[in-house]
Amino acid sequence: MSTFDQQLEKVKTQDGFIAALDQSGGSTPKALRLYGIGEDQYSNDEEMFGVVHQMRTRIMTSPSFGGNRILGAILFENTMDREVDGKPTAQYLWEVKNVVPFLKVDKGLADADQGVQLMKPIPDLDALLKKAKSKGVFGTKMRSVIKEADAAGIKAIVAQQFEIGRQICAAGLVPIIEPEVDIHCPQKREAEALLKTEILGELDALDAQQLVMLKLTLPEEQDLYEDCIKHANVVRVVALSGGYSRTEANDRLAKNHGMVASFSRALSEGLSAAQSDADFNAMLDQSIESIFQASKT
Repeated sequence: MSTFDQQLEKVKTQDGFIAALDQSGGSTPKALRLYGIGEDQYSNDEEMFGVVHQMRTRIMTSPSFGGNRILGAILFENTMDREVDGKPTAQYLWEVKNVVPFLKVDKGLADADQGVQLMKPIPDLDALLKKAKSKGVFGTKMRSVIKEADAAGIKAIVAQQFEIGRQICAAGLVPIIEPEVDIHCPQKREAEALLKTEILGELDALDAQQLVMLKLTLPEEQDLYEDCIKHANVVRVVALSGGYSRTEANDRLAKNHGMVASFSRALSEGLSAAQSDADFNAMLDQSIESIFQASKT
């Protein structure tokens, strides 16, 4: 069985969730502030990425973090290009932790139009996908955001996600397609109904060998995405925490059968640079266990 097939089997069938460790340049200062590191503790982007890599390394090397409860981890390109315990990060995750590596590939959001924020263009995507594949990465993630229940905007956002998704499939990787519905969207339920219709249309147009994952906001209607979860082209449907607290995100997740978590801020909630290793590992263990249990429904 090839490494890809082993990873596919794990992501598709095992209990667990995806750890999102992919804060990029825009969101890293906030993630570090929550971790107790202020902007006065680094003076440029390179130092900032060095500090955040230390935080991510502390999470990844923790005895609490492992493939028994975690299916995969989403990395920022800068993290993929670094090492953990002397191994390239993706290799470390799979070989040491039995955690499947994913790479965030989008370049951020365009300005809002028709109630949505499409992804900015992704120049040199083919080269990035080739590099990721060579480093042992299994899949990718790309995010766009729905702010309003605008049918034309939602159609455009899903079409863009799947167009790039097909390019990622052609490179031998599994894309995580993430059209996030903003939890503050005033017509969140209506937006989610429109989104589901567009996603199912795109899924039905895929070839049998084009496998994708979906990363979706926890919906207002329980089990809304059941048809997506059961679709032959879908490896797994994962949920983003989207600004909900870990408690609320877990409560909502537990009501959506077959969906598993892909939490970022909700995973690192309560972790601090000042904690002793024992306290850090205990807090991380508690977070991972609560998200793991909510993902098992």
